[in-house]
Amino acid sequence: MNRELVLLYWSIGREILTRQQAQGWGAKVIDSLAHDLRREFPEMQGLSPRNLKYMRAFAEAWPDEAIVQQLVAQIPWGHNVRLLDHVKSLEERRWYVAQTIANGWSRNVLVLQIESGLYRRQGRALTNFNRALPPPQSDLAQQVLKDPYNFDFLTLSAEAKERDVERALLDHIRQFLLELGVGFAFVGSQYPLEVAGQDFRLDLLFYHLRLRAFIVVDLKAGPFKPEYAGKMNFYLSAVDDRLKHPTDHPSIGLILCKAKDQIIVEYALRDTAKPMGIAEFRLFEKLPARLKRSLPTIEELEEELSAAPEVGDQSSGSSSDSGT
Repeated sequence: MNRELVLLYWSIGREILTRQQAQGWGAKVIDSLAHDLRREFPEMQGLSPRNLKYMRAFAEAWPDEAIVQQLVAQIPWGHNVRLLDHVKSLEERRWYVAQTIANGWSRNVLVLQIESGLYRRQGRALTNFNRALPPPQSDLAQQVLKDPYNFDFLTLSAEAKERDVERALLDHIRQFLLELGVGFAFVGSQYPLEVAGQDFRLDLLFYHLRLRAFIVVDLKAGPFKPEYAGKMNFYLSAVDDRLKHPTDHPSIGLILCKAKDQIIVEYALRDTAKPMGIAEFRLFEKLPARLKRSLPTIEELEEELSAAPEVGDQSSGSSSDSGT
């Protein structure tokens, strides 16, 4: 039913577009057309002037009927409207349609992913997967990771420490898993590993259902340093030895840091045998300077509060005998 509805709307939009181009129909003709259609089909919904304009824009955005039938008609009309509102590039629209179909995104999740710029972030992490993993596992693993990761939902300042970020991510595990993407299953935080009688702890441990592999996440509050790759290589060896099932693929490391230099990352990964990726994460940005200047300072707030009458103060007109 959804497919037929989307194809019908595309056909109406194409007809409007064709008549406007061939016969010089003006914008006002859509209002008249909406009135006529509602008169002829009073039981049919979705024939408002606003929706007819979306139909015209839909046909203009997707001129190839074959693509509409094979791809676009697989997502609801409301999703298509949001794509028209927020995405102008044809290639980017096709990507979001494909991701919506593959991941079953709701309309709100689709908008969230568009607003976070997922198209420009997905698969952008710096990795050594092409050398450390066989195809097609290497290609799939590359597409699973992104750069940067957007942790704005934590509302932490840029000065937050690693443990602060980790605790906040666990408090918002649903949003965290949504940002990581489909397929991530949470295993644990500060996951314990014993090696040669010594205790080690993994910041975050996941299992990816499509990759069939453990993913070790190491959080770093500062910029990337080469020694982080060596530490992650050790963790992955331990996980492969202690946790990995014989049917699992090699475990993958993801180092999330505040900043990274591409050349330093490339050198650090060049001769590393274990598959790992390095990406940045971003927290809630500080208020812009112009907005910050318009807000009261802490001193001004304290001065205002100290000048305010206390509750129960006789000068405020209230009294303990007033019955309040």
